[in-house]
Amino acid sequence: MAKSLVIVESPAKAKTIGKFLGKKYKIKASVGHVRDLPKSKLGIDIEDNFNPRYITIRGKGPVLSELKKEAKKVDEIYLATDPDREGEAISWHLATALGLDKTGKNRIEFNEITKSAIQKAIKNPRDIDMKLVDAQQARRILDRLVGYKISPLLWRKVRKGLSAGRVQSVVTKLICDREKEIKKFEPKEYWSINLLLNKNEKNFEASFYGKKINNKNKKIEINNKDEVNKIIKDIEKGTFIVNKVKRGTKRRNPYSPFTTSSLQQEASKKIGFSTKKTMRIAQQLYEGIDIKGKGTTGLITYIRTDSIRISNEALSQSKDYILKEYGEKYYSGKKRKGKKKDIQDAHEAIRPTSVFNTPKYLKKSLTKDQYKLYQLIWKRFVASQMKPAIFDTLSVRINCNDYIFKASGSKIKFDGFLKVYDTGNKNDKIDIPELKENEQLGLTKIDPKQHFTKPPARYSEASLVKTLEELGIGRPSTYAPTISTILSRGYVNIENKYFVPTDLGILVTEILEEHFTNIVNKKFTAEMEENLDKIEEGNLKWKKVIKDFYEDFKLVLEAAEKEMKEIEIKDEETDVICEKCGRNMVIKHGRYGKFLACPGYPDCKNTKPILKEVGVKCPKCKDGDVIQRRSKKGRKFYGCSNYPDCDFISWDKPVEKKCPECNSFMVKKTPKKGSYLKCTNCGKKIDVEK
Repeated sequence: MAKSLVIVESPAKAKTIGKFLGKKYKIKASVGHVRDLPKSKLGIDIEDNFNPRYITIRGKGPVLSELKKEAKKVDEIYLATDPDREGEAISWHLATALGLDKTGKNRIEFNEITKSAIQKAIKNPRDIDMKLVDAQQARRILDRLVGYKISPLLWRKVRKGLSAGRVQSVVTKLICDREKEIKKFEPKEYWSINLLLNKNEKNFEASFYGKKINNKNKKIEINNKDEVNKIIKDIEKGTFIVNKVKRGTKRRNPYSPFTTSSLQQEASKKIGFSTKKTMRIAQQLYEGIDIKGKGTTGLITYIRTDSIRISNEALSQSKDYILKEYGEKYYSGKKRKGKKKDIQDAHEAIRPTSVFNTPKYLKKSLTKDQYKLYQLIWKRFVASQMKPAIFDTLSVRINCNDYIFKASGSKIKFDGFLKVYDTGNKNDKIDIPELKENEQLGLTKIDPKQHFTKPPARYSEASLVKTLEELGIGRPSTYAPTISTILSRGYVNIENKYFVPTDLGILVTEILEEHFTNIVNKKFTAEMEENLDKIEEGNLKWKKVIKDFYEDFKLVLEAAEKEMKEIEIKDEETDVICEKCGRNMVIKHGRYGKFLACPGYPDCKNTKPILKEVGVKCPKCKDGDVIQRRSKKGRKFYGCSNYPDCDFISWDKPVEKKCPECNSFMVKKTPKKGSYLKCTNCGKKIDVEK
């Protein structure tokens, strides 16, 4: 019979831990939170010093009953929730619900789910850290006050179903502000002049830099065609002389191992994962995967961390692996320290629990997505312990009638960490012949090009996460749910992997900017995050933070109640006729985007999706039209108008052109650098311009 009960959050984690502890321990899962604020009301007693009124979450009654039943059978109870604020709060709620002594040293913590880490944690139980619990309570109550006080006001004044949030509203404003910048942007003309020079019939490129004025080399911008024509006239019959040749070396240092934020950014850029998908799969890798021949194994360390620190044990493992696989010349042995001396550095960086669990070894046991993410984490960690890459560099300055042109390049001298981790830099080569100062070069071609400055880019998931981290808005663990919320509310859409605000998102943001300045203020939101950190450090009392916030918030709320005008958002009428009653249908907004509805509701409840045709017949059934749709997550995709009779689906836009090789249908791919058509059968690619 078990003598101890260990409570974790998820069944997957319970299964992994169970095999390390033996029969004396019973492992049970709370399946996340068991208590929370009620959904139907505020749940905070503002008059009684903001005391929260927690209730058992609906559906968790049987779980709690089972835990209480098991708790009576054992001598010791250990709370093994995640090692962060939220995990600490879950342990506190469990201790309260089970009637445990909160100073009874029943909290255990581990950064990775390995045998050594679990057994060490069991031997070192501690009290529940109320500073972490209070920081989480403060966040929860702040978010509840903002959401439950402003949202009903928006329902009354604008439209039902709208919401505001302490972090989500700031994120929406960032996206709206970027869209304003793009619309206000006025492109400016500029030109470049590239030369194709030659030596002994070997061509190489050089670019216009500037002009020698008063014996000083001055960089010059070319603003129009007249300036281009003058330069070309001055150089086309001139002599090109090598003025300076500079050789050198440069080092490219390896990246640090992943933090939560850098993992989300890199997974978005390199393997196309959303923040939500990244965190979901990383959680699976952390909690444990059934590995052939090993059983359920935790593959990576805890995934919510701001630290780049690595344990001594992991450093030793990486040294053994690198020396064995690549040799001594590749091992750096650099010990990385955390970026900040604060509580966020309590955890390690995200790394494999064992560097010897190589991606190749685990591939058959992982799903395709699990493999992609694990390989990214593993490679980044191994590369972080390798030596820098070294490049030979060459820089050449060429003169012609006082005009200056430059050519440069580099090539790998020692690959270092690049042997493991590809940075995606394709320009690591020198394509310049051997040159000497004062020698004359031949001119093969002059290539002038007109350009226009471009507006700032819309936010991708990666760039949005990077901006939020730089501004101190939210925390990496909150980025994924925040992005999901603003998508589901219809405040933003994703188009070609970039966030675009909707009319609704712009309207709500403008209302909040007018009446709730602090709620959408970047600096104010970042300062509140700092206060939450201070609560965790024990330097602030959580109820004081709430009280100080609410005193100002209450006044602003009362003013908004009086001053905010009612705004009627009229439904947009369409030329689509309701087949049930003959009225013109209107566009409505739901949690999954726009749809058509009959204005005769509730007498007529007819609704239908908005079908946006792309002008291509369905390649599968040949009868239906390809239409644009949106998934529940707001992502654009293409399907057949005859659905569900035809189940054709494509994430890329099908085009009318057939593949010249196999006559199969093609789709338009739109990566960052140039669009192209791709055959879905043989993979042939065609440049869009061609």
